[in-house]
Amino acid sequence: MSQIHTLVVSDFVTASGFRHDPTLTYQLYGRELGTAPVVLVNHALTGNSSVTGAQGWWNDLIGDNKIIDTGRYTILAFDIPGNGFSQIDEKLTDNYQEFTLRDIARIFLSGLSELKIKRLFAIIGGSIGGALAWEIAALKPDVTEHLIPIATDWKASDWLIANVRIQKQILQHSDSPLQDARMHAMTFYRSAASLKQKFARSKHAELDLFNVESWLQHHGDKLEQRFALASYKLLNHLLATGDITDGTGDFEGTVADFDANIHLIGIDSDGFYINSENYDTLEKLLAVGKPAKLGIINSIHGHDAFLIEYQQLIDFLQPVFAGAKDLDVYANSKRNSSSFGVTDNSLEWCA
Repeated sequence: MSQIHTLVVSDFVTASGFRHDPTLTYQLYGRELGTAPVVLVNHALTGNSSVTGAQGWWNDLIGDNKIIDTGRYTILAFDIPGNGFSQIDEKLTDNYQEFTLRDIARIFLSGLSELKIKRLFAIIGGSIGGALAWEIAALKPDVTEHLIPIATDWKASDWLIANVRIQKQILQHSDSPLQDARMHAMTFYRSAASLKQKFARSKHAELDLFNVESWLQHHGDKLEQRFALASYKLLNHLLATGDITDGTGDFEGTVADFDANIHLIGIDSDGFYINSENYDTLEKLLAVGKPAKLGIINSIHGHDAFLIEYQQLIDFLQPVFAGAKDLDVYANSKRNSSSFGVTDNSLEWCA
């Protein structure tokens, strides 16, 4: 793990009027700040700023001679305030409903300003980290050259809001809230086909359980050991607040000033951030003349495929981070253009 740095965002006021001075923790990797293009990496719900190294959760993508090469780029990763990675911000977590994903994006932008970073080479993030990338770009349309939201959406869908509500009920009423919420979450982070392939109705003889049950219990216990209940409540709440239009519904107007190449990456089996929303987003972006592309990870593993199907993800990121040209990696990702207004050319990844 690299050194954890801190900065305080003074006199911050949320959209709801709540006042706080959140501490923003972050880590830097690769080239010294100010000497190379900067890539901002946003973590997912139970992730943190340790994106590469001994405890890195994205080591397959980020590191020496990896696709996001620490020899070529400065990698910056903030912790979502309240995630409890290095400290617990009790005032924030006790008042978590006062914060939205847009508020977190404003805090991140304050961090960029404090670090004197005027423009990023790329913002990349998966799941809530990708939704946060959308929010940052909406607030500062010229902040990045490349916007790469993965397994996510620019707004919380009805389906996502419904699952967040169930998670909230579990967190409020269960005798084992973290474990039970995590077990429920694993069922929409993976897919039925993924669980069938992994377990095939096999049993754990010593525990007298199906192995899928034992697996769920393991993930629940594991999260309880390393994650705070207050942090989980905060992050779960933030999931349902994503909406770059700030409630206006005017997506086209919101993205009109975006000064970024937009690289959407979805997962065909995603049961959380439903993949069909990506096609609708692509169509809207192209309709207003935005440079946008869409790649689909083909996997049985559901939402978590962005943490599993690394070769596909690397292929999609290659043109952005390594300058490769003429990759045809979307052959199996095209949807009927007559039904959805998406042409084959719209789905080609170009350098």
